[in-house]
Amino acid sequence: MTKLSYSYYPGCSLHASAGEYDLSTRELFKKLKIGLTEIPDWFCCGATPAHNVDELLSLSLCAKNLELAEKIEGDLAVACAACFSRLKTTQHVLAENEVKRVQVEKAIDAPVHLNGSVKHLLDILAHDLGLERLASSVSKPLTGLKIACYYGCLLTRPTDVPNLDCTEAPTIMEKVIESVGAETVAWTHRLECCGANFTLSRPGVVLQLTHSILESAKEAGADCIMVGCPLCHGNLDIRQKEIESVYSTSYGLPVFYLTQLVGLSVGLSVNKLGLGAMMVNPLPLLKEKGIL
Repeated sequence: MTKLSYSYYPGCSLHASAGEYDLSTRELFKKLKIGLTEIPDWFCCGATPAHNVDELLSLSLCAKNLELAEKIEGDLAVACAACFSRLKTTQHVLAENEVKRVQVEKAIDAPVHLNGSVKHLLDILAHDLGLERLASSVSKPLTGLKIACYYGCLLTRPTDVPNLDCTEAPTIMEKVIESVGAETVAWTHRLECCGANFTLSRPGVVLQLTHSILESAKEAGADCIMVGCPLCHGNLDIRQKEIESVYSTSYGLPVFYLTQLVGLSVGLSVNKLGLGAMMVNPLPLLKEKGIL
């Protein structure tokens, strides 16, 4: 069986506020015997601020990271949905526009590399590893856990860029988590925006948007929410108590990274998954369901 091995771009959030996403990714991939080699000297992809201020800067930041990744064998694994979007967008734009490609090559003083594949963790688990192999690795199935899979804005959109799954009706999250024994719920807000970086500049907008998302998940009967984006996690987890206070309601919905839930199913401990960093304590739910 061919060994899976990837270069790895963690991005800024995973080395800061989303450290548990980085930790659980590394521990899960180690458990599944998937190789990850962090790109040396990687730096910020620019995220939303760069591409809203200066397109050349935004494209150049991502192009340089792609060039660094080429020095490591294997496709590029990305955990953060925002980083995934920016790296894929850069490949798409520079493949379509020779003028911009030349400008970027001059800016980074290196050729632009567009041949390597940029893959979100979901793609690696669902397709490269495969659902059957993932299911065969399960030692503690997530039986009885009802999960609302939250895609948000960037994992599947815009249509011609990520190529992760169907833009309007994706199922890759559901397939991955169902393969490890969980149940997923059908709900209305799985593709809606959480407000992302507006959490700093316009928190009122974020409260309104995240309230609607949490309300939809709760009404659908979910026990928890699963995400693949640090921004979504922050808005739904960190702000959940504030949302409950503002709207005089109670959700109590733990918000897991996909690697944390899959990690539980393959027998990783709470400490190796960073569950203690979650603002909404997941342990009572997991003990109630017999998972811990």
